[in-house]
Amino acid sequence: MSARERLARQQSELLAALVAGGPTPAGFDPDRVRAQARALAAKRRDSALRAVPELATALGPRWPGEFITWALVHPKPADGGTRADVHAFAAHLWERDALPAALAEVFIPREPSRWGRWRARLGLRPWTRDR
Repeated sequence: MSARERLARQQSELLAALVAGGPTPAGFDPDRVRAQARALAAKRRDSALRAVPELATALGPRWPGEFITWALVHPKPADGGTRADVHAFAAHLWERDALPAALAEVFIPREPSRWGRWRARLGLRPWTRDR
């Protein structure tokens, strides 16, 4: 294995440890890696709070701990940014039957209406009030 391939493997292992709950790679201090992973998860939590404060409000005191615990083992989605991250967390809550009912409508996708399916067949964008 070349030096470049070895470095790429080590970087991948470190990234997995920081954002996806992977094991700490050899040569790194496990306590420091865990501390940094928690700091990155807290940064994601703060971004999620700014993007969708109603989810944190609905979860109340459970919000910070539940999001951090989830974020430590679930990497941020590659596409969609913070909103996609919040939706992935909401889906996790939904699967555990822990998503507050008031928010289920906001986060859980519904089947499009007959009108929406007709617009999609014609190649038209979904209709929204803010046009």
